[in-house]
Amino acid sequence: MKKEKPLILLSNDDGVEAKGLNELIRGLRGMGEIIVMAPDGPRSGASGAITSEHPVKYYKVREEEDLTVYKCTGTPVDCVKLALHTVVPRRPDVVIGGINHGDNSSVNVHYSGTMRVVIEGCLKGISSIGYSLCNHFADADFSSSLPYIRRITEQVLEHGLPLGICLNVNFPDTASLKGVRICRQTNGAWINEWKRSLHPRGGEYFWLTGEFDNYEPEAEDSDHWALGHGYVAVTPTQIDVTAYGMMNELKNWNLEV
Repeated sequence: MKKEKPLILLSNDDGVEAKGLNELIRGLRGMGEIIVMAPDGPRSGASGAITSEHPVKYYKVREEEDLTVYKCTGTPVDCVKLALHTVVPRRPDVVIGGINHGDNSSVNVHYSGTMRVVIEGCLKGISSIGYSLCNHFADADFSSSLPYIRRITEQVLEHGLPLGICLNVNFPDTASLKGVRICRQTNGAWINEWKRSLHPRGGEYFWLTGEFDNYEPEAEDSDHWALGHGYVAVTPTQIDVTAYGMMNELKNWNLEV
C-alpha cells in the first residue's frame, strides 16, 4: 500500500501575499501536500481573536501540484478552524504558522496571530510549529532560516510532539546563524507602549509603539539571549497555563464566604 504524503497546513497573520508565507511555502515544497489558508490581509497582533459577529468567507487563490492556497476574510485562528472544517482532505500531520515578519519570542507569544495559528493546531491535537524572523520589513531576507525550517519540520514530522505542546521558533535577523538553542521564554514586558498625537481638528489619538524591557538580559537559557547572540531560538510552548506551584498556597488562603 502506497504511503500517503504528509499533509501540511500553513497560515500566518501577515496575510496571504506576505513574503514570509510564500518563502515558507518555497522552503517546504517537496515535503508533502501543502494547504494554505491565510488571511486576505494583515492581521498582526490578532492573538486568539475569532470572528463571531459576521460571516467568514474563503476563496481559492491558486492550485499547483501538492499545493493549494486559499485566502480567508477572518482572523488567523479563523483560518485554521475553517481549513480544518472545510478544505483539508484528512487530519494534517503538522500545522505551521509563519514565517512571521517580526519577533515572536518572550511575551510576544501572547499577542501574536502567527503563534495563535500554532496554538489552535495544538489545541486540536496536531503537532504545530511557529516560525518568526526578527525583521518587520516586507522585503525581509528569509534565506538563512529556510534550511532550519526544513530540518525542524522534518524532525517534528518524524517524532511528533506531545499533546498540548507546540514549538515557537524565532530566527535572528542575520545571514550567519550560529546554530540552534533550546530556550525558555524570556521574562520581560513592553513599556512606553503609546505615542500621543494631537489631531489637527481637535482631540488626541494614540499610536501603538513601545520598547521591550528585558528583566534578565544575561540569562543564557532564554530566547532573547539566543537571538541576541545569533542563534535560532526554539522554545517548547504549552497550552496548559495552570500555575501548579500556586495551587497548594491558594488552598491555605481563606477563600470561602
